[in-house]
Amino acid sequence: MDLHNVSKVTEILFLGFTDLHRLNYLFVLLLMIIYCVTMSGNLLIMLVVSYSRSLHSPMYFFLTQLSLSDILLTTIIVPNMLHFVLYEGSSMSLISCLTQFHCFIATESLECLLLTLMSYDRYQAICNPLHYTTVIDQMFCIKAIVLCWWVIFAMELMVVLTMGHLDFCGPNIIDHFFCDLEPLLELSCSDTFIIKMETLFLVIVLAICPLTVIIVSYVYIIITVLKIPSVTGRQKTFSTCSAHLTVVSLYYGSLITIYVFPRQQNANTFLSLFYTVVTPLLNPMIYSLSNRDIKQALKKLFKNILHSLRF
Repeated sequence: MDLHNVSKVTEILFLGFTDLHRLNYLFVLLLMIIYCVTMSGNLLIMLVVSYSRSLHSPMYFFLTQLSLSDILLTTIIVPNMLHFVLYEGSSMSLISCLTQFHCFIATESLECLLLTLMSYDRYQAICNPLHYTTVIDQMFCIKAIVLCWWVIFAMELMVVLTMGHLDFCGPNIIDHFFCDLEPLLELSCSDTFIIKMETLFLVIVLAICPLTVIIVSYVYIIITVLKIPSVTGRQKTFSTCSAHLTVVSLYYGSLITIYVFPRQQNANTFLSLFYTVVTPLLNPMIYSLSNRDIKQALKKLFKNILHSLRF
């Protein structure tokens, strides 16, 4: 293709949920409620962990980072999606679209790595309890989070530099509600082989390897739990992993469903809606409802707030 005779894309039109018609305003209201509840729930998790000294442990430190990741993810996706739905499709500059894509990939990668760290924390706590405090200490947590961000930055920089050399010549229409990889590459008139290989490498490092670590960790956890003689002891020990295991199942289940098994575009759109909007909403609920320590800390926090308001 002669790129000199092709008009380059500078603005991208998103079709979003154009088939909603009269349900647009109802869907916008629902999205606004979900966004507010998601922000409130994750901020509350971060607040209660910071407030309660009993929650100053590695597991809850990683939980606050997961809440931060959910806040970033939903903020990257939902405000733009509200605009698209409200106006039945809208446009975004190519630069803004690429920026949203890279931020989206960064937060998704961070979520994968955080879930892996949380599974490793549970592995050490259950399988090596005597060495837990020496292995998983405050310095380990800080170094682990810094390393996660550096790995994500390095991987993202590689993809950013490659995508910066692509020519986008249209059509300038994306039948989606955010900038994902496949819709973006469909707009490119350049050879996308290198970017696809880099993306595959990124998926292996930031998604498949973490999932493998999570699976191996839980295999050892299950083996250790089954060795506990009493049924009550087994239930009590494994209950500390139930919330994390639920979040991992929801998160990776939706990712695998949408990216591994091909479906129609409408199905992909609603599945994408699940892991970008619904999962960040469910995460704080899952951890707060199933965790006795967090529920007790929440009650104590609310009691102190009410007490201070009375006086």
